[in-house]
Amino acid sequence: MAFKDLFKFNKGKTTFVFIGGKGGVGKTTVSAATALWFARNGKKTLIISTDPAHSLSDSFERNIGYNPTPIAENLEALEIDPDMAMQEYQAKMKQQQALNPGMDMGMMQDQMDMASMSPGIDEAAAFDKFLQYMTTDEYDFVIFDTAPTGHTLRLLSFPEMMDSWVGKMIKIRRQVGSMAKAFKNIMPFMGDEEEEDQALEDMEETKKRIKEARGIMADPERTSFKTVIIPEEMSIYESERAMEALKKSNMHTDGIIVNQIQPEEADCEFCQARRSIQEKRLKMIQEKFGNQVIAEIPLLNHEVKGMDELKQIGDILYSTEEDKAPIALE
Repeated sequence: MAFKDLFKFNKGKTTFVFIGGKGGVGKTTVSAATALWFARNGKKTLIISTDPAHSLSDSFERNIGYNPTPIAENLEALEIDPDMAMQEYQAKMKQQQALNPGMDMGMMQDQMDMASMSPGIDEAAAFDKFLQYMTTDEYDFVIFDTAPTGHTLRLLSFPEMMDSWVGKMIKIRRQVGSMAKAFKNIMPFMGDEEEEDQALEDMEETKKRIKEARGIMADPERTSFKTVIIPEEMSIYESERAMEALKKSNMHTDGIIVNQIQPEEADCEFCQARRSIQEKRLKMIQEKFGNQVIAEIPLLNHEVKGMDELKQIGDILYSTEEDKAPIALE
């Protein structure tokens, strides 16, 4: 199977692609090259950087904002801004608090405490984007250029975490609602009952969407996980642990991209020594991940930046011997 055959195109529905791995292995380059390859093949594509240390702008050599930014035909990109995400989050909490004028502050504090216990803002913003594009089907493909492994695992465990968190928020809201109704006659300033019901309805809808997200993320026809590694032990072992963690959430990696492989025709002593070590690691990769499709990217003698370089990486990954030019996904 060619590596490009791992991607499933669902007409009328967005396919999500998460590209992860240890820091410094080339995730952004692979993500950007993959997104550009999809776009070149006529698929409307959005790439989202969830790494606070954004480098998509550097990779594309374009300024990328918090909202979808046009990069090329069929291709848009955005970089999640943690500061803006925090501002949006705080605005939502203030709106939530505004629905409870005159409410018992102890109960309100419980609600705020629950908010402070919510998952990290970077991952929360990334998951919010997943929810945003999950059902709109505005794009054929949405690619997530993820942060290093630990952040990514938190992001991918979000549906379960958020389901539990929202469930507790709903419980508190119901307690608050019951108290408001009980004292409505003697404390008319407690707030509008319709607003209370709407707030609960909104949270119930959020819980429903989170449940749907869990299903989509665990569906191999809708969500694909690719891991980028380099032929070094630390990268291999960290990726292996990450894949085991994903399995616990019914999510599986189906493809491995081995980056920065020293060319066999190395003509210096240092290069030959590096190649010798890498050959052992490449064998280890085959032993550990041989049940997955493995693609390789050679170590280049220049930095990969800009559209032309990214096109080259895309062709290395997704062109076959029989077909040097990319084939449109159908």
